[in-house]
Parts: sequence; structure tokens; C-alpha cells
Amino acid sequence: MMRHLFVLLLSLSSLGLLAQTKEQAPTAEAILQPTLAKAKEGGKNVLLLFHASWCGWCRKMDASLADKTIQPLIAKNYEIAHLTVYESQNKKYLENKGALEFLQENGGAEKGLPFWYVLNSEGKVLASSEISQGNNSGCPATEEEVAYFLSVLKKTARLTDAELETIRVRFRQNEK
Repeated sequence: MMRHLFVLLLSLSSLGLLAQTKEQAPTAEAILQPTLAKAKEGGKNVLLLFHASWCGWCRKMDASLADKTIQPLIAKNYEIAHLTVYESQNKKYLENKGALEFLQENGGAEKGLPFWYVLNSEGKVLASSEISQGNNSGCPATEEEVAYFLSVLKKTARLTDAELETIRVRFRQNEK
């Protein structure tokens, strides 16, 4: 009996240690405020991406933005921030407190992931991935989604036609 009790207590203490290693993610404000300050300092806007660990299209969006052909073009115009939402029950600790509320307040909740906004350095929403009422362009891939994304970039960044074409070509690869 004592041996079983010892094993049970050891197991429970191990679970406690595991739970402690899963630190709660920073709040949305803790991520967004320094990003806005950096954008203001650099004369840029913010590309705010909402994602989740299970989201394949979110990974495609990140890969596209990090692609060596377009990363410098995006970086000269935007500070990028990621906020995590809609995690599975066992990964809720990855969510940024306040992120879902931001989505809800700005019309992006329940429209799928990735969902993105372009904000000015004061935090005002300039554009979102909502291509039409209720339709999220997410990670642009189709001709229509990429055209919409480029229209947002034209309004919120200083990019030449050649640079926009480079971005168009890269994002069209997502449809394959």
C-alpha cells in the first residue's frame, strides 16, 4: 500500500512539474505595445497576424512572409506581430490573453485563420484580411486573394510595381 501511495505521489508531483513548464504566453498587449513603438520609430505600419499551432495555412503565411524574395520588402514597410488564438484545450497556455477580444472587437472573430490586420503605429486598423463580408483571404493563394492582399499593400506600404509583382508571384505559389 505504501509503495502504491509513493508511486501516486511521485506521479502527481511530476504532473505538477510538467504543468509548471508550460508557461502562459505573454498578453496581446505585451506583444503589441512594443511592436507599435518599433513601428512608430521606424515609420512603418504593423502586420498583425492571428494564428494557432494547428493551423497549416498560418504556417504557409509565415513561410511566405519569411521567403528571402519578399522578406526584405515586407520588413522595410511593416513590423510583424503574431497573436495566438483558438488553441486546443491542452494548448490554451499558448494563447495570448486579450487576442481573442481584439479579434471580436475588430470583426475578425470566427472568420478562420490566419486572420490579419494592418495597423498604423497608433494601433488604428487600416485593413484586414476580410476580402468581402464574412470572407477571410487568410494566407493569400488564389488570384482573387492575392490581388486583394496586393491592394492592401499598395495602400499601406511604399512598394514599387516590380516589388508588388515579386510578392504576387510568391503568394500565388501557395495555391499549388
